[in-house]
Amino acid sequence: MTNLHYEIAGNGETIILGHAGFVDSRMWDAQWDALSANYRVLRFDMQGYGQSPVATQPISRSEELLSVMDSLNIEKAHLVGCSLSGAAYIDFALTHPERVLSLTVINAVPGGFEMQGEPPRYMMEMFGAMQSGDVEQASELQIRIWIDGMYREPDEVDSDLRQKALEMNKIAVQNQTFFIADSQPVNPLDPPAIERLSEISYPVLIVDGMLDHPEMGRAATLMQEQIPGAIRKSIEGAAHLPTMEKPDDFNHILLDFLKA
Repeated sequence: MTNLHYEIAGNGETIILGHAGFVDSRMWDAQWDALSANYRVLRFDMQGYGQSPVATQPISRSEELLSVMDSLNIEKAHLVGCSLSGAAYIDFALTHPERVLSLTVINAVPGGFEMQGEPPRYMMEMFGAMQSGDVEQASELQIRIWIDGMYREPDEVDSDLRQKALEMNKIAVQNQTFFIADSQPVNPLDPPAIERLSEISYPVLIVDGMLDHPEMGRAATLMQEQIPGAIRKSIEGAAHLPTMEKPDDFNHILLDFLKA
């Protein structure tokens, strides 16, 4: 793990922030000061993203998290995962419940969740651009899928936010991280998380952006119904990354949950 790029700040109970699978740990910039004022906060770039080394083989992101925690001597933590890392943190929490203080998942789907209906617009074109090596086009289409969302055009989204997301995304696209590391699950749970949600017995917060693909909302509803005591908060005016689009709203929701 020591070769992964990470940052730690603050004191208190540990919070681990996991990024989505098209950006890196900079997606948490707007949460860093707010959380580290009262907690010990860790964020890291998963292998293949940001400043961490390029991925060379398929990776279990839940095992990657375990390696991070063990190498930094973190016994327990509040886990906060978005999208790809959110799914991995659900798996981790089911496998290592003794290491979890609480779990927050943002626009994530549990393992084994089957998407229904049409895929997000631009998805097929995006995969085509990735396979042909067109980094610029693939990155732009990923931002249209996840930042603009289903219901907005690029000129309806903050240009600085889009540019920051593009900069992060290009690294993962150039590294071909999805195809190398994440397209095929490594050591998937059997049975998958979707069949084990009722086992979760620690506090859970589910956050979804109301401008994201409808299947994210369906997954959030399913988790809310099946995880005992789970709290769900939907954020208006945000797609896949409410941490960047609506940071004040997200920070308020997360801090209230952690304090409770």
